[in-house]
Amino acid sequence: MSSSNAIAHHTINGKPIGRVGFGMLGLTKPWAPVDYSIAIQVMKTALEQGANFWNGAIHYGTPTANSLHLLHHYFTLHPTDAPKITLSIKGAYSMQSGPTGSPSAIRASVENALQVLKGVKTIDIFELARVDPNVPIETCIMALAELVKEGKIGGIGLSEVSAATVRRANAVHPINVIGNGVLGVCRELDIPVVAYSPVGRGFLTGELRSVDDLPANDFRRMLPRFQPGAFEQNFKLVEAVEEIAKRKGVTTAQVAIGWVCRQGAIPIPESTRVERVVENCRPAELTDEEMIEIKRVLDAFPVSGQRYGGVHEKFLSA
Repeated sequence: MSSSNAIAHHTINGKPIGRVGFGMLGLTKPWAPVDYSIAIQVMKTALEQGANFWNGAIHYGTPTANSLHLLHHYFTLHPTDAPKITLSIKGAYSMQSGPTGSPSAIRASVENALQVLKGVKTIDIFELARVDPNVPIETCIMALAELVKEGKIGGIGLSEVSAATVRRANAVHPINVIGNGVLGVCRELDIPVVAYSPVGRGFLTGELRSVDDLPANDFRRMLPRFQPGAFEQNFKLVEAVEEIAKRKGVTTAQVAIGWVCRQGAIPIPESTRVERVVENCRPAELTDEEMIEIKRVLDAFPVSGQRYGGVHEKFLSA
């Protein structure tokens, strides 16, 4: 394992977690599917590099080819890796209609995930992908707590929630992870924060220099931050981070991931390439002075555009 990432910086459900995790979205996108043989190699490399917290989702892919199907394939081939991985699965969410937080919908989502995994790997954390505005968070957590009690999931996670929601949820049952949540209250309650898209959906790799660098069918063309006008503004931030990366002899992605680590969060970068996984698992070690410099950069070049736009934007920070 990579010496920089194999060190446990967090524990989840009592298990040590490496400094950097691994996100599975990029391996199961229906618009750019990755061959299973390549995906397996990428996942194996992630574990070898110390990235032992894996985050997937039922809605990452199609009903017949999503994260769970890929995970079943991986752990069938590598059964001895199952206890080495802390697996977090997002669910109770529809890409068309948003979150479905009723107790019956949450149970159905968990049961669906378990049915696909077929016992090759436990679900260490089941994460509500978003908060259903029509269902009290206490009701959702009580339903998940029952599933923990039944042994169907190991713990509970939340994604894109407000500080108030974290407090309400944690009062019902201990929350094991928060995805892109608020840092202050999570530190207070000793809840690990998991940060998805730590390189800005590829922006901070430095490989995207203009909108035209995106393939015609790339889903990022639909996101507000990649629209003409917003792209050019956001690229100014990339260029500023590139200058820091050049001085340190690292990549912009390593600076971005190192910045997330300094916040005390667990970044879960996605990748479809082995060499990128190795790079991502070696985050830059940033000094206090460099963190201050990055703060000045962020102040000078604020991010332009909403994260998702449209109907999905309203489910953020619920």
